[in-house]
Amino acid sequence: MTSPPLPDPCLLCGRTDGRRLDAVLVCAWCGWRVGDVPDHDLPRPVIEVVYYIRYDRRVKIGTSRRPRQRLSSIRHDELLAFERGGRDLEQARHREFAAIREGGEWFTLTPQLGAHIATLQTVPDPWQLHARWIAEGLWM
Repeated sequence: MTSPPLPDPCLLCGRTDGRRLDAVLVCAWCGWRVGDVPDHDLPRPVIEVVYYIRYDRRVKIGTSRRPRQRLSSIRHDELLAFERGGRDLEQARHREFAAIREGGEWFTLTPQLGAHIATLQTVPDPWQLHARWIAEGLWM
């Protein structure tokens, strides 16, 4: 079964692939409902994330309210995953992986850390998950 294209690019993320959710056509990328118009006068919801980025065989576990801006300022090879949460969750992850800490927020990419990251990779691109969280925040 193929996904129906959206009649116009999604008003939230700009993608054009759609999917049916019950009787409603939604953006397949972010989940925004076709026909709903985001109120651009309202501020976008703040979505705090814990991010996992890889540089060589090391992983940085950090947090940000503006991940695009933050990640553009950090040298890395790959964005591995996002986890919804803020400073408390980030600190919990730092404690969880303290034995493999290389310094600061950088950790050795071990099978244990890789397995944790794999549990967070529920969609192929972490930015898709972030877009869905933004869409959900606008509906509330």
